[in-house]
Amino acid sequence: MDFALTDEQRLLVETAERIGSRFGLDYWRELDRDHRFPAEIWAALCDAGLVGAAVPAVHGGSGLGMLDLTLIIEAVTAGGAGGTLAQLFMLNPVFGCHAIVGFGNERMKREYLPRLLSGEFHLSFALTEPDAGNNSLNIKTRAVRSEGGWRINGQKVWITIARESDLMLVVARTTAASEVQKRTDGISMFLIDSARAGIRMTEIEKAATLTLPFYSVFFDDVQVSEDDLVGTLDGAWPQLAELLNGERIVTAAGLLGTGRLAIRLAVDYAKQRKIFGTRSIAEYQAVQFPLARCHAELECARLMNRKAAWLLDNGQPFGSEANAAKLIAADAAIAATDRALQTLGGMGFARESYVERLWRDARVCAVAPIPQEMILGYIGTHDLGMPRSY
Repeated sequence: MDFALTDEQRLLVETAERIGSRFGLDYWRELDRDHRFPAEIWAALCDAGLVGAAVPAVHGGSGLGMLDLTLIIEAVTAGGAGGTLAQLFMLNPVFGCHAIVGFGNERMKREYLPRLLSGEFHLSFALTEPDAGNNSLNIKTRAVRSEGGWRINGQKVWITIARESDLMLVVARTTAASEVQKRTDGISMFLIDSARAGIRMTEIEKAATLTLPFYSVFFDDVQVSEDDLVGTLDGAWPQLAELLNGERIVTAAGLLGTGRLAIRLAVDYAKQRKIFGTRSIAEYQAVQFPLARCHAELECARLMNRKAAWLLDNGQPFGSEANAAKLIAADAAIAATDRALQTLGGMGFARESYVERLWRDARVCAVAPIPQEMILGYIGTHDLGMPRSY
């Protein structure tokens, strides 16, 4: 097994690092303070061709793979963004480009892919519901047959950049759960414009990821056509699962960048902070050992995440590895940001230290895009063969 990066991958990392440094910690602190969308860095990433790294060249991408995309995400988030920026990589590249390339029709490929890759369009993903949470098979949003297509009714919640997006990938039941033999049957995906008649949104106030607004989205007789269908009618669950597992890999990559950044800030502070005379606090094992452990845990998460990405790129099952990578990356990044804050002491809570934002945004990833408990349940049933707990 070769762990060395190719020359092309090193160039990707260097490019991502330059962009991450150009839009560094001060840029993200201002965005967080003003609750402002990171339009400038996303435009720079699109202009550099990094957003389309995993999109086939025939569709305007670089023709590389998910492994290359993880390298990009980790490098750019470590420059100052932290994990928040990874959420945008979940949307346009995964739920947008990957869904369209893999399951979309020719019109979508022709009309939408160029706009998603250039940054002209943003995409949102509407899956989570108030009563279903992360148990996606319990969604109640229905798409009922009507003339020329379907009409969608229902509610989604915690939908990232729904109002700011141009396109929305919506998951709905096209056959009621009571009418299917398997719980995974009867689910379909639709790609529609976000401003379509019958869609209403209300923003959710929250404590973290302040640069990306989240919404409750209400669908009231929203008309969709046959041409809006993505993937298999009534059989989209396996395709959706592939997208969700790809999302896990992207999430882990952003968490790895967050952890790296937090440790760097903590180490730099510890080296220059002197107490009890002339000794820096970095010389004390009580400071040094916890940071060293966080570093080791992040390295383990990195290996698992790259394995998951490699499996995806080579057409092999990758769900177990993707879930495990997200699990350990989230724990490691949360521990790293918390330890960085502890290292800085009271200054860790000051906005000028940058660490408090990383800490807030990393903590989100214990519950989103999938809670740690749901991953453990997946591992218990899928990998260990234990009974389903829900």
